[in-house]
Amino acid sequence: MSHISEDVVAPSSRLDWIAAALAVGIGLFVFYTSFFGSFETLIQRAVFVAMIVPLSVLLFPLGKGRAWRPLGAVIDIAISGFVIVAAGYIVMNFERIMNDLPFAEQIDIILGFGTLLIILEMARRSASLVFPLIVGGVVVYAFLGDKIPGSFGHRGFDAGYLAEVIFLSDRGLWGMLVSIASTTLAAFILFGALLLHTGAGQTFFDLSARAGGKSPGGAAKIATIASGLFGSISGSSVANIATTGNFTIPLMKSLRYPAPFAGAVEAVASTGGQLAPPIMGTAAFVMAELVGVNYWTIAAVAILPAFLFYLGVFTTVHLIAKRTGLGAVDQSELPDWREALNWRRMSPIIAGVAGLAFGIFNGNSIQLTACYGMVGIIGAYTVATLVSGGTIREVVLTLLRALEDGGRGVVIVGILLVAAQVFVAIVNLTGVGVAVTSSILALAEGNLIAIALIMAVVCLIAGMGLPTSAAYVLVAAVFAPVLIQQGLEPITVHLFVLYYAVLSVITPPVCVAVFVAATVAKTSWTGVASQSLRLGVTAYAIPMLMLIYPGLLLQGGGASIAMAVLAGVGFTLSVAAFFAGQPIFGRFTSLLWAAPAVLLLFPHWPATITGACLVAVFWVLSKRSADAAFIATPRQEA
Repeated sequence: MSHISEDVVAPSSRLDWIAAALAVGIGLFVFYTSFFGSFETLIQRAVFVAMIVPLSVLLFPLGKGRAWRPLGAVIDIAISGFVIVAAGYIVMNFERIMNDLPFAEQIDIILGFGTLLIILEMARRSASLVFPLIVGGVVVYAFLGDKIPGSFGHRGFDAGYLAEVIFLSDRGLWGMLVSIASTTLAAFILFGALLLHTGAGQTFFDLSARAGGKSPGGAAKIATIASGLFGSISGSSVANIATTGNFTIPLMKSLRYPAPFAGAVEAVASTGGQLAPPIMGTAAFVMAELVGVNYWTIAAVAILPAFLFYLGVFTTVHLIAKRTGLGAVDQSELPDWREALNWRRMSPIIAGVAGLAFGIFNGNSIQLTACYGMVGIIGAYTVATLVSGGTIREVVLTLLRALEDGGRGVVIVGILLVAAQVFVAIVNLTGVGVAVTSSILALAEGNLIAIALIMAVVCLIAGMGLPTSAAYVLVAAVFAPVLIQQGLEPITVHLFVLYYAVLSVITPPVCVAVFVAATVAKTSWTGVASQSLRLGVTAYAIPMLMLIYPGLLLQGGGASIAMAVLAGVGFTLSVAAFFAGQPIFGRFTSLLWAAPAVLLLFPHWPATITGACLVAVFWVLSKRSADAAFIATPRQEA
């Protein structure tokens, strides 16, 4: 079986070497501050921004490949220099800023709004135009709010006051989200990069192949398991598809899986990685700060919903494969268990997890805990490599590649979170979130179901075209208070918002993950989108189940959790069977799966037990069903 490459392409030009060196420098900065502790608040954040902006300029140069690139290079140099000067100004004056709360002078206005424009430009280059337009829009709204009538108007703010908020405080460009990006989030991104580069990537894939490759739909199951494991570390659906999808999608197609189905499996499974601990698309770290709870609490309550997500995908794939004859992977193509559990690749994983466990039980900070994990990985990899005949040079090069990859991984998230922090600051300053909350409550007339449905649609729309962290912050800052005012737990509401923000990447028309998967599968994106909705339909229901069954988020005691697990598993299996077209005892009887699914939406023991029993009975009957009319070839249906 082919192997997944984890190597970083060697730099080929002077600028590439500079970018690589700067990325390694960011990785070392993250490791150092994780181990020895962060610098003073504003210094930590300003230095971080001063490092990521020049690297983002190198990674996303203006006018690349065009005749006017020399002009673009001059602008890029000016951009980098401007931000370094602005960050240096903050470092030199951090005590005055924190202690005296100074009024903005002309230089502060220039540096503040200049830096903001540069951050928005880099967000445009690295992600899309959507998010900088939204952030820029709320800044304009802050200026012009006094000219807007009604509840969405406000007193308006001048440039000086906005510069004080955006530049001369720890609320704007140097705010809380930037702190998260430069500490806990960056530490876990670096931890993931070290883990993948020291062998975890291939190990995850080999274990996935052994776990699902031999059963019906084996190639699709490999994609589901591998993408879930990769995604839980990388936290990016697009990166996931580019890594695992470049192998799993051609593998599925070689076994005569329809291209749209192959692309959809990879797109949906990769998306789920952003909802699975530990990294959760980097949103878990942001959520911990916004909700005011420990990060490990977020990771713990996210486990059951993530399990239901992958149970739904895996079950749908299995049932479709059984009914349509989608093939397994040939035994000769699968790695043997000794290869899958290769000690050289397993030892860094075990040591990394042991380091995390030590930090958790020792009560250390999140970034120091991640650092213990990194130390475990580095130590185990070094020993394993040297014992198995490797060289120090091999160890050093691998670790440098991991540092570079980690540094690069921090850049886009960091840029977006700087912009997102400005968005949050302006939303809080203008009170627009309160106005939005009032409008939605009035529209839904206080009905919780109506509010939840409106919120789901709003989150799906607001998240389209945005990376996970940016999408989550945008919708959480403005829309989360709507549901919190209905008496729901903040952690429930924020996970609700996160799920729909993440699912926007497979929701037409702006479905980024679908577009990427369709490109790899060499097929129309509309077919991939259609199959993605079919495979991921249970994922759209999971946030609603969180509201109905608080036990899914470990709330309400043992009985509540037991009911939630029983109902969640039963609902997921019945919905998966319904959309897989699984017959129970004859043609069209797959429609009967809707009955237990509806029953399990009522959070009462009689309904839960009845629904679960129906699922069990239907499952047994469907296993015995042999209606030949439903047997189709892979070319006819998937």
